[in-house]
Amino acid sequence: MAQDNLSLVLHAKEDLRLVLLQMHSVGICGSDVHYWQNGRIGDFVLKKPMVLGHEASGRVAKVGSEVKHLKVGDRVAIEPGVPREMDEFFKTGRYNLSPTIFFCATPPDDGNLCRYYTHSANFCYKLPDNVTFEEGALIEPLSVGIHACRRAGVTLGSTVFVCGAALILTEVFILIIQFNSGYHPLLCSDLSEERLLMAKDLGADFLLTVRRGDGAQQLAKSVEEMLGAQPHITIECTGVESCIQTAIYATRSGGVVVLVGLGSELATVPLINAAVREVDIRGVFRYCNTWPMAIAMLASGKVNVKPLVTHRFPLEQAVQAFETTRQGLGIKVMLKCDKNDQNP
Repeated sequence: MAQDNLSLVLHAKEDLRLVLLQMHSVGICGSDVHYWQNGRIGDFVLKKPMVLGHEASGRVAKVGSEVKHLKVGDRVAIEPGVPREMDEFFKTGRYNLSPTIFFCATPPDDGNLCRYYTHSANFCYKLPDNVTFEEGALIEPLSVGIHACRRAGVTLGSTVFVCGAALILTEVFILIIQFNSGYHPLLCSDLSEERLLMAKDLGADFLLTVRRGDGAQQLAKSVEEMLGAQPHITIECTGVESCIQTAIYATRSGGVVVLVGLGSELATVPLINAAVREVDIRGVFRYCNTWPMAIAMLASGKVNVKPLVTHRFPLEQAVQAFETTRQGLGIKVMLKCDKNDQNP
């Protein structure tokens, strides 16, 4: 029953802009597993019990009196990052950079891996009838790719190198690039031939298998030889120092390197090489203003994320689901929170 899990937390006094959601599908992210195993990610340290989960969708169970765009029964996708105040980042549309942002399952904020959950109505997006709950939950990782491609400036004809075929991220980038820009030469590299084969199945044109001990400049030369030219854009997904070095060396002069993967706080990179060739190095922190575009992509039918869900578990089997993700089995593991509806 909703009343058993009704934990209405107000953002401010008499704030009536919230909705109570009956959760349906929540994907397990690598960050969830990292908190589970280590209790921290960088400066975000677990100091008290915290509900995990931030890739989510559900059904509206209750609405606050100020909520006008949603009604009980609506199916919604949940954007997990909500600005707490109207600061300069909010005003300029880059609310993901706000130092006070609320973000699901990031200490001290609880996530939404539960039966019922309250969230800001303005960050709940109604799903079209032809978009499933699981697709709605996958909008979160899809948004990482959308934001990274925007930061990179991917356009028609851009040659793209995805460095590190990091499971779902690579699949997402391939889908986005194909949707937005038509055909490009697209190369993916990774240590795992299995991951590269997944990337090929989704549409990668060239695959580069990396061997431990390969030098960054050597790999960059291989990228150029396979593509026939250096790529306009490199999207680095691992955060590993040697991969960042490869990304910089591989990218053509005047091109862009986008750092998506997070690794050690400090890394030794060929900065002067990038500077004298005017290679822009751009960071990515989550996403902003991406849910409407992602929903449009899914509703169009041109982007199919359904095959990315390889495992499903009821909420009662959460530990088994997390262990499946930890072991790197499949691509995306989905937890089903509604006892009466375990469908996609």
